Amino acid sequence: MSSKRDYYEVLEVSKSATAEEIKKAYRKKAIQYHPDKNPGDKEAEEKFKEAAEAYEVLSDTEKRARYDQFGHAGVNGGGASGFGGAGGMSMEDIFSHFGDIFGGGFGGFSGFGGFGGGSRGGKRVNRGSDLRVRVKLNLQEIATGVEKKIKVKKYVPCSECKGTGAENGSAYETCSQCKGSGVITQMRQTILGAMQSTTTCPKCGGEGRIITHKCPKCNGEGIMKEDEVITINIPAGVSEGMQLSMSGAGNAARHGGINGDLLILVQEEPHPELLRDENDLIYNALIDFPTAALGGTLEVPTIDGKAKVKIEPGTQPGKVLRLRGKGLPSVNRYGVGDLLVNLSVYVPENLTAEERKKIEELRTPGFVPSKSVKDRIFSKLRHMFE
Repeated sequence: MSSKRDYYEVLEVSKSATAEEIKKAYRKKAIQYHPDKNPGDKEAEEKFKEAAEAYEVLSDTEKRARYDQFGHAGVNGGGASGFGGAGGMSMEDIFSHFGDIFGGGFGGFSGFGGFGGGSRGGKRVNRGSDLRVRVKLNLQEIATGVEKKIKVKKYVPCSECKGTGAENGSAYETCSQCKGSGVITQMRQTILGAMQSTTTCPKCGGEGRIITHKCPKCNGEGIMKEDEVITINIPAGVSEGMQLSMSGAGNAARHGGINGDLLILVQEEPHPELLRDENDLIYNALIDFPTAALGGTLEVPTIDGKAKVKIEPGTQPGKVLRLRGKGLPSVNRYGVGDLLVNLSVYVPENLTAEERKKIEELRTPGFVPSKSVKDRIFSKLRHMFE
Protein backbone atom coordinates (compact mmCIF):
# COMPACT_ATOMS: atom_id res chain seq x y z
CA MET A 1 0.00 0.00 0.00
CA SER A 2 1.58 3.20 -1.22
CA SER A 3 -0.07 5.53 1.33
CA LYS A 4 -1.48 5.02 4.77
CA ARG A 5 -5.24 5.03 5.18
CA ASP A 6 -6.96 6.63 8.14
CA TYR A 7 -6.81 4.18 11.06
CA TYR A 8 -10.50 4.67 11.88
CA GLU A 9 -11.34 3.94 8.26
CA VAL A 10 -9.21 0.77 8.34
CA LEU A 11 -11.16 -0.62 11.31
CA GLU A 12 -14.45 0.88 10.08
CA VAL A 13 -15.20 2.69 13.34
CA SER A 14 -16.05 6.30 14.13
CA LYS A 15 -13.58 8.68 15.76
CA SER A 16 -15.72 8.58 18.90
CA ALA A 17 -15.57 4.76 19.12
CA THR A 18 -14.99 3.27 22.56
CA ALA A 19 -12.05 1.02 23.38
CA GLU A 20 -14.36 -2.00 23.33
CA GLU A 21 -15.75 -1.07 19.90
CA ILE A 22 -12.22 -0.71 18.53
CA LYS A 23 -11.27 -4.09 19.99
CA LYS A 24 -14.32 -5.79 18.43
CA ALA A 25 -13.65 -4.15 15.06
CA TYR A 26 -10.03 -5.33 15.07
CA ARG A 27 -11.09 -8.87 16.06
CA LYS A 28 -13.46 -8.95 13.08
CA LYS A 29 -10.75 -7.75 10.66
CA ALA A 30 -8.16 -10.14 12.09
CA ILE A 31 -10.48 -13.09 11.51
CA GLN A 32 -11.45 -11.87 8.03
CA TYR A 33 -7.89 -11.40 6.76
CA HIS A 34 -6.09 -14.02 8.84
CA PRO A 35 -3.27 -15.59 6.75
CA ASP A 36 -4.41 -19.13 7.51
CA LYS A 37 -7.82 -18.30 6.03
CA ASN A 38 -6.22 -16.60 3.02
CA PRO A 39 -3.11 -18.65 2.15
CA GLY A 40 -0.93 -17.00 -0.47
CA ASP A 41 -3.16 -13.91 -0.66
CA LYS A 42 -0.79 -10.94 -0.47
CA GLU A 43 -3.61 -8.39 -0.41
CA ALA A 44 -5.21 -10.11 2.59
CA GLU A 45 -1.82 -10.23 4.29
CA GLU A 46 -1.38 -6.47 3.81
CA LYS A 47 -4.87 -5.76 5.14
CA PHE A 48 -4.17 -8.01 8.12
CA LYS A 49 -1.03 -6.01 8.89
CA GLU A 50 -2.83 -2.71 8.27
CA ALA A 51 -5.57 -3.61 10.76
CA ALA A 52 -2.97 -4.61 13.35
CA GLU A 53 -1.12 -1.31 12.93
CA ALA A 54 -4.37 0.63 13.30
CA TYR A 55 -5.23 -1.28 16.48
CA GLU A 56 -1.71 -0.75 17.85
CA VAL A 57 -2.35 3.01 17.81
CA LEU A 58 -6.08 3.29 18.55
CA SER A 59 -5.97 0.84 21.48
CA ASP A 60 -3.35 2.97 23.24
CA THR A 61 -4.84 6.09 24.87
CA GLU A 62 -1.70 8.20 24.49
CA LYS A 63 -0.96 7.15 20.90
CA ARG A 64 -4.61 7.65 19.94
CA ALA A 65 -4.59 11.20 21.34
CA ARG A 66 -1.44 12.04 19.34
CA TYR A 67 -2.94 10.49 16.21
CA ASP A 68 -6.19 12.44 16.64
CA GLN A 69 -4.21 15.68 16.91
CA PHE A 70 -1.44 15.19 14.35
CA GLY A 71 -2.54 12.26 12.17
CA HIS A 72 0.06 9.70 11.07
CA ALA A 73 2.86 12.20 11.75
CA GLY A 74 1.90 12.26 15.42
CA VAL A 75 2.65 8.56 15.85
CA ASN A 76 5.68 8.55 13.57
CA GLY A 77 7.91 10.91 15.51
CA GLY A 78 5.92 14.13 15.19
CA GLY A 79 6.80 14.57 11.53
CA ALA A 80 10.55 14.58 12.08
CA SER A 81 12.82 12.51 9.93
CA GLY A 82 14.91 10.06 11.86
CA PHE A 83 12.24 9.28 14.42
CA GLY A 84 10.52 5.94 14.71
CA GLY A 85 6.78 5.45 15.18
CA ALA A 86 3.85 3.10 15.01
CA GLY A 87 4.41 1.82 11.49
CA GLY A 88 6.51 -1.09 10.25
CA MET A 89 5.05 -3.73 12.56
CA SER A 90 6.44 -7.22 12.24
CA MET A 91 4.27 -10.34 12.34
CA GLU A 92 5.72 -10.99 15.78
CA ASP A 93 4.38 -7.64 16.96
CA ILE A 94 0.97 -8.35 15.42
CA PHE A 95 0.51 -11.72 17.08
CA SER A 96 1.58 -10.31 20.43
CA HIS A 97 -1.89 -8.71 20.48
CA PHE A 98 -3.77 -11.94 20.01
CA GLY A 99 -3.69 -13.05 23.63
CA ASP A 100 -5.62 -9.91 24.49
CA ILE A 101 -7.99 -9.97 21.51
CA PHE A 102 -8.79 -13.69 21.40
CA GLY A 103 -8.24 -14.64 25.03
CA GLY A 104 -4.93 -16.49 24.66
CA GLY A 105 -4.02 -19.66 22.82
CA PHE A 106 -2.34 -17.93 19.88
CA GLY A 107 1.38 -18.42 19.52
CA GLY A 108 3.16 -18.47 16.20
CA PHE A 109 1.40 -19.61 13.01
CA SER A 110 2.50 -21.56 10.00
CA GLY A 111 2.65 -19.95 6.60
CA PHE A 112 4.78 -16.93 7.50
CA GLY A 113 8.03 -18.46 8.65
CA GLY A 114 6.68 -19.17 12.13
CA PHE A 115 4.99 -16.14 13.71
CA GLY A 116 6.34 -15.22 17.10
CA GLY A 117 9.90 -15.14 15.86
CA GLY A 118 10.11 -12.69 13.00
CA SER A 119 13.07 -13.17 10.72
CA ARG A 120 14.85 -15.69 12.94
CA GLY A 121 12.71 -18.63 11.91
CA GLY A 122 10.57 -18.73 15.05
CA LYS A 123 13.25 -18.02 17.63
CA ARG A 124 12.39 -15.58 20.36
CA VAL A 125 13.97 -12.18 19.86
CA ASN A 126 14.46 -10.23 23.06
CA ARG A 127 13.67 -6.53 22.96
CA GLY A 128 15.33 -3.93 25.14
CA SER A 129 13.22 -1.61 27.25
CA ASP A 130 12.39 1.90 26.09
CA LEU A 131 14.36 4.76 27.56
CA ARG A 132 12.51 7.96 28.52
CA VAL A 133 14.09 11.39 28.75
CA ARG A 134 12.78 14.94 29.17
CA VAL A 135 14.13 17.73 27.00
CA LYS A 136 13.60 21.40 27.89
CA LEU A 137 13.19 23.80 24.98
CA ASN A 138 12.78 27.57 24.80
CA LEU A 139 10.57 29.30 22.23
CA GLN A 140 13.51 30.09 19.96
CA GLU A 141 14.43 26.39 19.78
CA ILE A 142 10.81 25.42 19.21
CA ALA A 143 10.49 27.96 16.40
CA THR A 144 13.51 26.74 14.44
CA GLY A 145 14.04 23.16 15.58
CA VAL A 146 17.22 22.22 17.35
CA GLU A 147 19.86 19.53 17.75
CA LYS A 148 20.41 18.48 21.36
CA LYS A 149 23.10 16.25 22.80
CA ILE A 150 22.07 14.45 25.97
CA LYS A 151 24.00 12.11 28.25
CA VAL A 152 22.05 9.07 29.40
CA LYS A 153 22.83 5.96 31.41
CA LYS A 154 21.59 2.98 29.43
CA TYR A 155 22.14 -0.71 28.79
CA VAL A 156 24.57 -1.42 25.93
CA PRO A 157 25.85 -4.74 24.54
CA CYS A 158 28.67 -6.27 26.59
CA SER A 159 31.98 -5.61 24.84
CA GLU A 160 33.46 -8.89 26.10
CA CYS A 161 30.86 -11.31 24.71
CA LYS A 162 29.43 -9.02 21.99
CA GLY A 163 26.03 -9.14 23.64
CA THR A 164 25.60 -12.94 23.56
CA GLY A 165 26.00 -13.50 27.31
CA ALA A 166 28.28 -16.47 26.60
CA GLU A 167 31.94 -16.61 27.55
CA ASN A 168 34.09 -15.44 24.60
CA GLY A 169 30.84 -15.01 22.67
CA SER A 170 30.71 -18.73 21.78
CA ALA A 171 30.13 -20.80 24.94
CA TYR A 172 26.63 -21.99 24.12
CA GLU A 173 24.95 -25.02 22.57
CA THR A 174 21.81 -25.71 20.54
CA CYS A 175 18.73 -26.45 22.64
CA SER A 176 18.04 -30.19 22.63
CA GLN A 177 14.27 -29.83 23.11
CA CYS A 178 13.40 -27.50 20.23
CA LYS A 179 16.48 -28.33 18.11
CA GLY A 180 17.37 -24.66 17.86
CA SER A 181 14.02 -23.45 16.55
CA GLY A 182 13.01 -21.79 19.83
CA VAL A 183 9.44 -23.09 19.53
CA ILE A 184 7.40 -26.22 20.06
CA THR A 185 4.88 -26.89 17.27
CA GLN A 186 1.41 -28.32 17.97
CA MET A 187 -2.14 -28.38 16.60
CA ARG A 188 -4.83 -26.25 18.28
CA GLN A 189 -8.57 -25.98 17.88
CA THR A 190 -9.49 -22.29 17.58
CA ILE A 191 -12.49 -20.25 16.51
CA LEU A 192 -11.06 -20.48 12.99
CA GLY A 193 -10.86 -24.26 13.08
CA ALA A 194 -7.77 -26.45 13.41
CA MET A 195 -4.56 -24.49 13.22
CA GLN A 196 -0.93 -25.33 13.58
CA SER A 197 0.48 -23.09 16.26
CA THR A 198 3.74 -22.71 18.07
CA THR A 199 4.60 -22.03 21.67
CA THR A 200 7.85 -20.87 23.20
CA CYS A 201 10.25 -23.62 24.09
CA PRO A 202 10.26 -23.91 27.90
CA LYS A 203 13.86 -25.11 28.08
CA CYS A 204 15.65 -22.31 26.23
CA GLY A 205 13.00 -19.61 26.65
CA GLY A 206 12.60 -19.36 22.88
CA GLU A 207 16.22 -18.46 22.13
CA GLY A 208 17.09 -21.79 20.49
CA ARG A 209 20.33 -22.15 22.39
CA ILE A 210 21.58 -22.51 25.94
CA ILE A 211 24.63 -20.83 27.43
CA THR A 212 27.10 -23.36 28.80
CA HIS A 213 29.52 -20.86 30.34
CA LYS A 214 28.39 -17.35 31.24
CA CYS A 215 30.42 -14.30 30.31
CA PRO A 216 32.21 -13.21 33.51
CA LYS A 217 31.95 -9.51 32.69
CA CYS A 218 28.15 -9.30 32.28
CA ASN A 219 27.29 -12.50 34.21
CA GLY A 220 25.56 -13.98 31.17
CA GLU A 221 23.17 -11.08 30.56
CA GLY A 222 24.87 -9.78 27.43
CA ILE A 223 24.35 -6.15 28.48
CA MET A 224 26.11 -3.61 30.68
CA LYS A 225 25.00 -0.21 31.96
CA GLU A 226 27.11 2.67 30.67
CA ASP A 227 26.92 6.39 29.92
CA GLU A 228 26.24 7.35 26.33
CA VAL A 229 25.85 10.69 24.55
CA ILE A 230 22.91 10.72 22.14
CA THR A 231 22.21 13.37 19.51
CA ILE A 232 18.53 14.27 19.18
CA ASN A 233 17.10 16.31 16.32
CA ILE A 234 13.99 18.11 17.56
CA PRO A 235 11.68 19.31 14.76
CA ALA A 236 10.26 22.83 14.72
CA GLY A 237 6.79 23.40 16.17
CA VAL A 238 6.76 20.81 18.96
CA SER A 239 4.76 21.63 22.09
CA GLU A 240 4.60 20.90 25.80
CA GLY A 241 3.86 17.24 26.53
CA MET A 242 4.53 16.01 22.97
CA GLN A 243 6.43 12.75 22.82
CA LEU A 244 8.92 11.94 20.09
CA SER A 245 10.69 8.63 19.59
CA MET A 246 14.00 7.48 18.17
CA SER A 247 13.77 3.88 17.05
CA GLY A 248 16.51 1.62 18.41
CA ALA A 249 18.13 4.30 20.60
CA GLY A 250 16.85 2.81 23.88
CA ASN A 251 18.27 0.06 26.08
CA ALA A 252 20.02 -2.91 24.48
CA ALA A 253 18.30 -6.29 24.81
CA ARG A 254 19.63 -9.40 26.57
CA HIS A 255 21.50 -11.90 24.43
CA GLY A 256 21.74 -9.81 21.27
CA GLY A 257 18.13 -8.84 20.73
CA ILE A 258 16.52 -5.67 19.40
CA ASN A 259 17.19 -2.34 21.09
CA GLY A 260 14.30 -0.46 22.66
CA ASP A 261 13.35 3.06 21.61
CA LEU A 262 14.31 6.41 23.08
CA LEU A 263 11.17 8.34 24.03
CA ILE A 264 11.63 12.09 24.27
CA LEU A 265 9.11 14.14 26.26
CA VAL A 266 9.08 17.83 25.34
CA GLN A 267 9.02 20.46 28.08
CA GLU A 268 8.63 24.15 27.26
CA GLU A 269 10.55 26.77 29.20
CA PRO A 270 8.32 29.81 29.87
CA HIS A 271 9.24 32.96 27.96
CA PRO A 272 9.62 36.10 30.10
CA GLU A 273 7.31 38.15 27.85
CA LEU A 274 5.52 35.94 25.32
CA LEU A 275 2.70 33.48 25.96
CA ARG A 276 1.92 30.55 23.65
CA ASP A 277 -1.55 29.69 22.34
CA GLU A 278 -1.02 26.68 20.05
CA ASN A 279 0.94 28.19 17.13
CA ASP A 280 0.14 31.81 18.01
CA LEU A 281 2.14 33.93 20.45
CA ILE A 282 0.59 36.60 22.68
CA TYR A 283 2.21 39.73 24.05
CA ASN A 284 0.29 41.78 26.61
CA ALA A 285 1.34 45.41 26.05
CA LEU A 286 0.59 48.29 28.42
CA ILE A 287 0.54 51.72 26.77
CA ASP A 288 0.09 55.13 28.38
CA PHE A 289 -3.00 57.29 27.91
CA PRO A 290 -1.37 59.91 25.61
CA THR A 291 -0.20 57.18 23.22
CA ALA A 292 -3.67 55.59 23.19
CA ALA A 293 -5.29 58.96 22.51
CA LEU A 294 -2.78 60.50 20.10
CA GLY A 295 -1.23 57.42 18.53
CA GLY A 296 2.40 56.47 18.25
CA THR A 297 4.68 53.45 17.92
CA LEU A 298 5.37 50.56 20.26
CA GLU A 299 8.31 48.17 20.32
CA VAL A 300 7.26 44.58 20.99
CA PRO A 301 9.34 41.44 21.52
CA THR A 302 9.31 38.62 18.98
CA ILE A 303 11.04 35.25 18.92
CA ASP A 304 13.94 36.56 16.87
CA GLY A 305 14.26 40.12 18.21
CA LYS A 306 12.07 43.22 18.31
CA ALA A 307 9.40 44.67 16.05
CA LYS A 308 7.70 48.08 15.95
CA VAL A 309 3.93 48.37 15.66
CA LYS A 310 1.84 51.45 14.94
CA ILE A 311 -0.69 52.60 17.53
CA GLU A 312 -3.58 54.39 15.86
CA PRO A 313 -5.02 57.53 17.51
CA GLY A 314 -8.02 56.70 19.68
CA THR A 315 -6.93 53.12 20.38
CA GLN A 316 -9.23 51.49 22.93
CA PRO A 317 -8.17 49.06 25.69
CA GLY A 318 -8.48 45.45 24.57
CA LYS A 319 -7.59 46.10 20.93
CA VAL A 320 -5.48 43.29 19.44
CA LEU A 321 -2.84 43.89 16.78
CA ARG A 322 -1.83 40.91 14.64
CA LEU A 323 1.67 40.42 13.26
CA ARG A 324 1.22 37.68 10.70
CA GLY A 325 3.85 34.95 10.47
CA LYS A 326 5.55 35.99 13.71
CA GLY A 327 4.29 32.96 15.64
CA LEU A 328 5.42 29.34 15.68
CA PRO A 329 5.43 26.84 12.81
CA SER A 330 3.11 23.84 12.80
CA VAL A 331 4.80 20.57 13.71
CA ASN A 332 3.40 19.18 10.46
CA ARG A 333 4.67 22.26 8.59
CA TYR A 334 1.18 23.46 7.69
CA GLY A 335 1.77 27.19 8.05
CA VAL A 336 3.02 29.52 10.77
CA GLY A 337 1.11 31.19 13.58
CA ASP A 338 0.89 34.93 14.34
CA LEU A 339 2.02 37.25 17.12
CA LEU A 340 -0.98 38.88 18.82
CA VAL A 341 -0.34 42.16 20.65
CA ASN A 342 -3.06 42.69 23.25
CA LEU A 343 -3.23 46.38 24.16
CA SER A 344 -4.15 47.69 27.60
CA VAL A 345 -4.11 51.35 28.67
CA TYR A 346 -2.38 52.32 31.88
CA VAL A 347 -4.28 54.75 34.12
CA PRO A 348 -1.99 56.49 36.64
CA GLU A 349 -2.78 55.67 40.24
CA ASN A 350 -1.09 58.71 41.80
CA LEU A 351 -1.23 62.21 40.29
CA THR A 352 0.48 65.43 41.20
CA ALA A 353 -1.65 68.53 41.68
CA GLU A 354 -0.51 69.88 38.30
CA GLU A 355 -1.34 66.59 36.53
CA ARG A 356 -4.74 66.46 38.18
CA LYS A 357 -5.49 70.04 37.05
CA LYS A 358 -4.56 69.23 33.45
CA ILE A 359 -6.77 66.14 33.40
CA GLU A 360 -9.68 68.12 34.91
CA GLU A 361 -9.36 70.51 31.99
CA LEU A 362 -9.95 67.54 29.66
CA ARG A 363 -13.48 66.91 30.96
CA THR A 364 -15.04 67.97 27.67
CA PRO A 365 -17.62 66.24 25.41
CA GLY A 366 -14.78 64.90 23.29
CA PHE A 367 -13.61 62.73 26.19
CA VAL A 368 -17.05 61.24 26.85
CA PRO A 369 -17.50 57.92 24.97
CA SER A 370 -20.29 57.81 22.41
CA LYS A 371 -22.97 55.12 22.41
CA SER A 372 -21.34 53.28 19.49
CA VAL A 373 -18.02 53.10 21.34
CA LYS A 374 -19.75 51.85 24.49
CA ASP A 375 -21.60 49.18 22.53
CA ARG A 376 -18.39 48.03 20.82
CA ILE A 377 -16.46 47.73 24.11
CA PHE A 378 -19.29 46.04 26.01
CA SER A 379 -19.79 43.63 23.11
CA LYS A 380 -16.16 42.50 23.43
CA LEU A 381 -16.56 42.02 27.16
CA ARG A 382 -19.77 40.06 26.67
CA HIS A 383 -18.07 37.66 24.22
CA MET A 384 -15.27 37.04 26.74
CA PHE A 385 -17.72 35.48 29.18
CA GLU A 386 -19.85 33.51 26.72
